Order: sequence, then C-alpha cells, then structure tokens
Amino acid sequence: MDKIRVVLIEDHDLTRFGIRALLKEQGVELVGEARDARSGLNLIRSLQPDVAIVDIGLPDMTGIELTQQFRADAESPQTKVLIMTMHDDEEMVLAAFAAGADSYCMKDITGGRLAEAIQTTAGGNAWIDPAIARIVLGQVKLAQPATAATTVTINRLSSEDSGMISDYPLTTRELDVLELIVDGRSNAEIAERLYITIGTVKTHVRNILNKLCVNDRTQIAVRALRAGLIK
Repeated sequence: MDKIRVVLIEDHDLTRFGIRALLKEQGVELVGEARDARSGLNLIRSLQPDVAIVDIGLPDMTGIELTQQFRADAESPQTKVLIMTMHDDEEMVLAAFAAGADSYCMKDITGGRLAEAIQTTAGGNAWIDPAIARIVLGQVKLAQPATAATTVTINRLSSEDSGMISDYPLTTRELDVLELIVDGRSNAEIAERLYITIGTVKTHVRNILNKLCVNDRTQIAVRALRAGLIK
C-alpha cells in the first residue's frame, strides 16, 4: 500500500480529518487534499496520484461533474477515481459510473475496507459496496431481452468493453447466477434457487469471470456501466 499515492477531495473538515486518519492508520500515502472540485482537479493534474478519493457533494460542482471534466481532458494523468458518499441513490450511482468513476464506496466504510478499495482501484479494477453492486447489476438486468434463449445486449459501452461483451456475451442464466452472487448467496443456495447442481453453478461463475476478464464477481456489472449504460 505504501506505493499507492492518494489525493483526497472532501469539503467537510471533520470528514476529511477522519478519512485522513483512516488512511494513515492503513499506511496509505496521502499526497494532497482539497476542499472543492476546482482545487481538486488542479491537485490531481499536478500531483498525478494513483487514486483520487472524491466526495460526491462538493460546493462548486458535484464529484460526478469533477469526474466528467477530468475524464474529458485528453492530457489528464491515469489517476483512478474512487467516489465516496453517504448516498446509495440509484441515479447518483449510475451517473458516477457513466461519468467514468472507477469505484464507489460509502462514507461509513471501515479503514480496512477503504484500504482494500484503494488497492483494488489502483490496480485497475472496480471496488463497490454490496448495495451498490445490486444497483449496477439491476441495470444490466434491465438491458436483458425477455426471451431466455438470447444473450444480453449492452448499449453505449466503450469500444473495448463493447467488443469484449460482443465476443463473449453473458447468457440469461449467467445473469441469474450473478444476481444471486451479488445478493450474497452461496453456491448451494444458488443451486437450490435455480434448481441446478452446485457443479453447474461453479461452471456458470467461472464462465462469467472468464468472459469479462475480471477477478471480482461484481466487477462484471460495473464494466457494463462504466461507459454509460442507459436502461
């Protein structure tokens, strides 16, 4: 963790102090802080941290707008954006990922989980709270055709993600399995719910992860939303 450089953009002093203490406790290197979006953008561009922790409710613009502006700049550093908020509102979650956020966590997160989120995000993968994962997954389900024999159609993806999903589409059954995984169900519970064997469940899980080249099960849904999935 000591090699991951972090910038924190948060307007509330007490919250910022608390997050700073959590980062120090976990051995995360905090290289800069800002209390508003514009200062935060300048800080990211000048310091080029590995991860920017961005509050969604900043005084001059939202964390979502900050992310949009940052991603729109062709010369911006390859900093990953971790949105932090008190809200698990569906509209905010979807807007954050559509804007280009890499990860999304709640402000009641523990120090250990925050360190995990930062490390995962810095490594190029998405980190999301379970409640957020269910919202993201729900949007992927909404893009699914009604007939069980067809595969999922994902709209408005990046060319990389679009090609990946086109080449390796998720089946309806795989999305059923994924939904239960995000719900915290064990393989045995999934098998019971879907009336299939545990071995079949394991095969579906393996296929889902392999098709989209991710390590974490919930990242599949995030990949579908990162470029702006519209239901």
